[in-house]
Amino acid sequence: MSNVLLIIFLALLFLSIMPQNSDGQSEQWCVADVQTPDEELQVALDWACGKGGANCSKIQVNQPCYFPNTVKDHASYAFNNYFQNFKHKGGSCYFKGAAMITELDPSHNSCLYEYFP
Repeated sequence: MSNVLLIIFLALLFLSIMPQNSDGQSEQWCVADVQTPDEELQVALDWACGKGGANCSKIQVNQPCYFPNTVKDHASYAFNNYFQNFKHKGGSCYFKGAAMITELDPSHNSCLYEYFP
C-alpha cells in the first residue's frame, strides 16, 4: 500500500510543478516528431516557411536558431512558430503527422521558442 501512496504523491508533485497559465492551461509548443523521416519533415518545413506563413528568419545562417543545423531542429522551430501564431485562427500542430505537442520548452542556448497563450 505504501508504494501506491508514494506513486500518488509523486504524480501530484509532478502535476504541481508543471508550468501553467493563469487560466490553468499548460504551456504547449509544437515540435517535429523524431520518428518522422527527414524527407517528410523537409516538405512540412518548406510549407510552414512558405505558404504556411511561419517566420523562419531565426533558422537562417548566422541567426540564433540556425544551430543545430538539422532538418528536425529547423522544422521544430518553424512548426512552433506557425502553431503559436495561428493556433487561435484554425492552425494546428499536425503537419501531416510530422509534428507533436510538447509541454517542455524546446528553447536552447540563444534560440528561444515563442509561446503565446
